[in-house]
Amino acid sequence: MANGKIGVTTENIFPVIKKFLYSDHEIFLRELVSNAVDATQKIRTLASFGDFKGELGTLDVRVDIDKEKGTLTVTDRGIGMDAEDVDKYINQIAFSGAEEFLQKYKDTANNIIGHFGLGFYSAFMVSKKVEIRSLSYKEGAKGVLWTCDGSPEYTMEECDKADRGTSITLYIDDESKEFLEQSRIDALLKKYCRFLPVPVISGKQQEWKDGKMVDTDKDNVVNATEPLWTKKPSDLTDDDYLKFYHELMPGQDDPMFWIHLNVDYPFTLTGILYFPKIKNEFDVRKDRIQLYSNQVYVTDQVEGVVPEFMTLMQGVIDSPDIPLNVSRSYLQADTAVKKISGYISKKVAEKLDSMFKSDRKAFEEKWDDIKVFIEYGMLTDEKFFESAKKFYLLKDVDGKYFTLDEYHTLVEGEQKDKDGRLVYLYATDKTSQHSYIQAAQDKGYSVLLLDGQLEPHMVGLLEQKLEGVSFVRVDSDTPEKLIRKTDDKGSGLNADQTEVMTIIFKSQIPDIDKAQFMVGFESISADAAPATVTQNEFMRRMKDMAAMQPGMSFYGDMPASYSFTVNTDQPAVKTIIDETEKAIGSKTSEILKQISEINDEIAKVSKEAQDKKESVPDMKEQNDKVSSLRSDLDKVVTEYAAGLPKVKQIIDLALLQSGLLKGAALSEFIKRTAKLL
Repeated sequence: MANGKIGVTTENIFPVIKKFLYSDHEIFLRELVSNAVDATQKIRTLASFGDFKGELGTLDVRVDIDKEKGTLTVTDRGIGMDAEDVDKYINQIAFSGAEEFLQKYKDTANNIIGHFGLGFYSAFMVSKKVEIRSLSYKEGAKGVLWTCDGSPEYTMEECDKADRGTSITLYIDDESKEFLEQSRIDALLKKYCRFLPVPVISGKQQEWKDGKMVDTDKDNVVNATEPLWTKKPSDLTDDDYLKFYHELMPGQDDPMFWIHLNVDYPFTLTGILYFPKIKNEFDVRKDRIQLYSNQVYVTDQVEGVVPEFMTLMQGVIDSPDIPLNVSRSYLQADTAVKKISGYISKKVAEKLDSMFKSDRKAFEEKWDDIKVFIEYGMLTDEKFFESAKKFYLLKDVDGKYFTLDEYHTLVEGEQKDKDGRLVYLYATDKTSQHSYIQAAQDKGYSVLLLDGQLEPHMVGLLEQKLEGVSFVRVDSDTPEKLIRKTDDKGSGLNADQTEVMTIIFKSQIPDIDKAQFMVGFESISADAAPATVTQNEFMRRMKDMAAMQPGMSFYGDMPASYSFTVNTDQPAVKTIIDETEKAIGSKTSEILKQISEINDEIAKVSKEAQDKKESVPDMKEQNDKVSSLRSDLDKVVTEYAAGLPKVKQIIDLALLQSGLLKGAALSEFIKRTAKLL
């Protein structure tokens, strides 16, 4: 029997292990089972090299619970250890036996999981005492019993052990009794060990009998030793992929398609990534892709291993080349990870490009379901954008699809503005923007439908990437000004008429919460609408993006600014202008003349003072007079406008067209329309 101290640099190694080394105490089971699998894979490798000539026998790993004794035991029939091995690999913390083994058998060794030599010590996170019973495969070896109570003190002695391999028994501490429940262990084994390459057995299979589930005499094997991603794609059917997907993601609809990753140079990477059907809400979750290392579950937090936009995907990736920290719980960003991330992005782009080229019709049928994924990738990954622009599709309001090059060719003849810039018109809602769409189409323009959640961002990106192209929403201006092919014709009104008519219309626009209206006049055409409500493209985009990005709340809190454009060529508007001139023209002209004279006086006095480099005299009396006259003007015009049902009707028609006429204002419009009829 030997006593000794574990070779560590501090007496406090166990508190560190318990509290800080591993992110979650449940990880101990993964580490112990992984070590047992390592030992099993080693004996297989030694046998294949002829370095072990004995009988391999049944190779499995067993996890057994004894609630009465309060123990959990992990047993393997692997390579085993003798006293020298225990001293070297257990008593000297962080000296990894796997690393040494890999150096000797690096070209052909079966999958060896452990790399850090600390996995065994995770047992002390949940135990008050740990025992190791082991018998090495070496000829003439004697069994060894190692015991430690969670301090650096240990005992080691010979013991009788008939079978090759190792049993690690954990005496579970009072705070961790949950790990003596078979259901808890079953759940952890399913999470961490369901695809290990060696059979893992825990408990018995159960069946329904006499109104309850009871154990049978059959061992419960918790894992599939040859998961789908380890097989050749040529050996698999669509049904195989779908069955595996539903095992990974129970309760989900069938995926739209999938990618089988399989590369062995310059790094090793396998896996299967599925494209799920995205539901209504754009949902970026970071736990739908599972990372494995040689079939051992590591994490579902795969930031850095896959590009951000692929967090919309689901599935599995497996690579022994992704560096992990000692707990295997957090990924370390380095060049290897970046290469793997770039490779995955490239393979996804190649898959999508292949689908587009081989069956465009089928690709178009899937487009509405996959465009959010592709757009997210184009927005966040420059290289993916360069690949995706070949198969990225634009859809018009009639449901026709175009590549970026095809659409450029389609509209370049008709949709260039006076400065030679190509204008892509688009709508975001076919129903509410129908009249605007129709007006644009009547002018021979094509209108795209951009109704996805990422469309506001995509518009900005495409404007950056597509030279000489701008996007304009169909309700952002009058049809004649959506694509400005000539300079504005003006309104045909003089300054006094413009001021009076502005008050006429502005005074009758109903109050709408968080909305401001700028009234303007334009000579459009006799058969165009009498008035149109539009929203500035830039401000609307800012508000749309603010809804998705909390950091842009400044724009989101601002009132929506609308342009209310009155068509001075429209007969009803012309009539209102003429009748206003006859009814109150003399009054308004006199008031405006007085305002003009006072303003001229103020300007003259200010200029003389500036020329003499003197202070401007106090003009409060004159300014007060102007304010008073403007109040008089507003009163005269507003009182007159209140008696003009046609003005209210024109305003409400424009608001109705833009979806802004609601509540009491809508009810009043209906009553007024009935009276006019």
